[in-house]
Amino acid sequence: MNTPHQIPVWDPVLRIFHWGLAGAFITAYVVGDDLMDVHTLAGYAVLLLVLARIPWGFIGGTHARFRDFVRPPGEVMAHVRGLLRGQPEYHRGHNPLAGWVYVLMFISLIGLAVSGMATLGAEESAGPLAGLMAGAGHGAAEAVEEIHEFLANFTLGLVLIHLIGVLLGSLAQKENLVRAMITGRKRRSE
Repeated sequence: MNTPHQIPVWDPVLRIFHWGLAGAFITAYVVGDDLMDVHTLAGYAVLLLVLARIPWGFIGGTHARFRDFVRPPGEVMAHVRGLLRGQPEYHRGHNPLAGWVYVLMFISLIGLAVSGMATLGAEESAGPLAGLMAGAGHGAAEAVEEIHEFLANFTLGLVLIHLIGVLLGSLAQKENLVRAMITGRKRRSE
């Protein structure tokens, strides 16, 4: 239930996507090659969640829409200047800098999933790209696996940037942004 001081911001679809993606990525990253079936299923979940998030970025709630948080470079730089001055502008939804981190994360996650399917196809002759990867030489298989590992670590770096941003944003806004992504509600702007 909303209090007079809180308003709904994050819709249930966005929150389910967010926590589902976090769980699937962490699972795939942590189990790695040790539990390949779990890793593969988690990777497919990551791809399906990101592919479902894309249309939601056009038809979802106000703050789920890309136009709400993917802002022009000038707005991103203005936000960064405010951060550096210790006076960040309050954004009910995602801030402009976070928006571009998410764009990079979505691109990286799609590349990660595709390179994972290509690796699976090349090494195990399994998955949706098995036919495409059939006959790929050892060098090609190793290259695709290297790309997959790079993107996994690059995505992890983006996740860490996201977590640092959430922590700093929570402190700057004096608001628990993790709780907001669980409840879907944030305080009214001042």
